[in-house]
Amino acid sequence: MDKPATKIINRPKKKSIFKDRASWELLLLCLPALVGYVMFCYVPMVSGVVLPFKNYKFAKGIFGSPWCGLKNFEVLIKSSQMGRIMRNTVFYSIWFMIIGPVFNIIFALLLFEIKNRGALKFYQTVITFPNFMSMVIVGFITYAVLAPKMGLLDQVVRSFGGTPVDVYMEPKYWPAILTIVNVWKGVGMGSMMYFASLMGIDVSLYEAAKIDGANRWQQTWYISLTHLIPLVCIFTILACGSIFSGSFDLFYNIPRNVTILYETTDILNTYVYRMLQAGTYTQGVAVGFFQSVAGLILVVATNLIVRRISPENSLF
Repeated sequence: MDKPATKIINRPKKKSIFKDRASWELLLLCLPALVGYVMFCYVPMVSGVVLPFKNYKFAKGIFGSPWCGLKNFEVLIKSSQMGRIMRNTVFYSIWFMIIGPVFNIIFALLLFEIKNRGALKFYQTVITFPNFMSMVIVGFITYAVLAPKMGLLDQVVRSFGGTPVDVYMEPKYWPAILTIVNVWKGVGMGSMMYFASLMGIDVSLYEAAKIDGANRWQQTWYISLTHLIPLVCIFTILACGSIFSGSFDLFYNIPRNVTILYETTDILNTYVYRMLQAGTYTQGVAVGFFQSVAGLILVVATNLIVRRISPENSLF
């Protein structure tokens, strides 16, 4: 018996990008953005790798300045302020890495329980709005609340017959203040990530849990929170890269750069800013180089730990 002849389909050949005029026109439209990206991102990146090991002289330029080895790093290590700065930077980073996801997950679970579509949109808008506010504006709002004599908190305390405290003269209050501001500003977008993940859960899982007699708390614990574990692992891995860094906007605008508060508000980023103001560019770049290398090592190490414990939740 003869085999049926196979039908040969002649597919049109794709044009090469070098011969397709339309592709060249699109590439030309992208060219200014690509040039700007290289100039303002990759060129400074190369300079940031070289400059920490140079005795920078403005007249000679970056590549013409003499090499100085690890001298810039030695100056930083021997600085009397480095112990306090490293303590604050690491403490706040780890604390925000813990407290942030906790509040984000709580708000996501609360939003997930709202069944009225109009109410859900209202609450989402309210908690997300601070994320779009500049930290400068948030700084002014914070000062309006905490300012001595004229601040809202000061007037409330006086109206109840209490003795107000000038928090801008007391460093011990600022870990709590910075935590509240950071959570208030970031909980909106942070909870949206977890809320979007919760919306992807199959409804049949909750229906099966109800049939088995699980109450609402058990459904939340064994279904909702379990579903969020991969997202928590990924965010934790990425957050570990910023343990030796911090939000400059938060630690500069909220305490208003008050010197007496440096004990609990000074971090590596604000220290670098002061060094740049003083003209010690190489030491500032050395700190940035250290932050980048340390962040890379921490991300890779954290991912290895997660991959060893739970391979399916690792980032790479």
